[in-house]
Amino acid sequence: MRKFDRYILSQLMVMFGFFALVLVSVYWVNNTVKVFDRLISDGHSAAVVLEFTLLSLPNVVRSVLPIAAFGAAVYVTNRLSSESELTVMQATGFSPWRLAWPVIVFGVITATMMSIMTHTLVPVSLQQLRDRETDIAKDLYARLLRPGTFLHPAKGITLYIRDISDDGRLSDIFVSDRRNPDVSNIYTAKTAYLMRDTRGTKLVMVNGLVQVLSTKDQLLSTTSFEDLSYDISALIKTRTDKNRNIKQIPTGELLRWSGQIAEQNGVSLGRVLQEAHGRFQQPLLCLVAALIGFSTLLTAGFSRFGIGRQIVFAIALLVLIKLTESVMIDPVRANPNLWPLIYAPTLVGCLFTLGCLSYVARPPFRRVSKAAHR
Repeated sequence: MRKFDRYILSQLMVMFGFFALVLVSVYWVNNTVKVFDRLISDGHSAAVVLEFTLLSLPNVVRSVLPIAAFGAAVYVTNRLSSESELTVMQATGFSPWRLAWPVIVFGVITATMMSIMTHTLVPVSLQQLRDRETDIAKDLYARLLRPGTFLHPAKGITLYIRDISDDGRLSDIFVSDRRNPDVSNIYTAKTAYLMRDTRGTKLVMVNGLVQVLSTKDQLLSTTSFEDLSYDISALIKTRTDKNRNIKQIPTGELLRWSGQIAEQNGVSLGRVLQEAHGRFQQPLLCLVAALIGFSTLLTAGFSRFGIGRQIVFAIALLVLIKLTESVMIDPVRANPNLWPLIYAPTLVGCLFTLGCLSYVARPPFRRVSKAAHR
């Protein structure tokens, strides 16, 4: 029996790796396309895009592990049933509870992997991702200095630079400032430089012209200048909120200082507890998904017509568990004392698993036949 356990466990792990790889690839590519469009359009290099996609990978893996565990359990159970291996083991006297043991071990392994993701890798990666987003937001040269392109770094602002020399000199500058609805300003200059001081970043233009148009009376005034300083600090949006998002805070801190974290982040105490206990619930969901996939298909027994209905039923049960998870979020956020409801999906999944295994252990027709003999 130990060899059979190892055999089933090895099959489950192989298929789990396959499904996880496929799902992660699909989700990751979709996320990478969004990040690529946003960062490349802002003038950042491919290395920055790769860094951002790698930092988002733990969160993607966390999302697909329960689905991969369910898919592996369904696929392996279906194959063992179609090849009559489960039927042979049941005929030799092994109960469904004993047959479920390698699936439980598989669920514990995937739950452990999920725990590492939810408690360690995901919060750390999200924190680093936020730090890099802050650094990127401060990168003037990537956001503003792109020669030959009309840029709109802020609402009402248009910037054009014809060329940038190796020594940092900007040639043929055009700046249109329409943030004030009553006055429109246009700055043009032959050359310009970026200068930084204690009060921010300035665009110093040399040998240029300022055109000021009053929209009320349609009067245009022009002024030539030898040098002019234009403050562009307002065009650089930097993150001013220094508080960490609750998804970036380690689980231990969420549980110890829930009240303080909720006050600092401007969220309810229930929201903090929902995030903390949700990190324990998600690994349990991997175990429940594997058991649901195995126990539901085990109810079919041996059938020449396949077990398509049981597979559909297993998928429906998994959807029901996810719906239960979604329904329990709002009550917990409204009342933090209801945080045990976060574990309701695990309880529902365990009840379905126990019901299916009990049905297989003592099916109705067997009980009827015993009563007839009496």
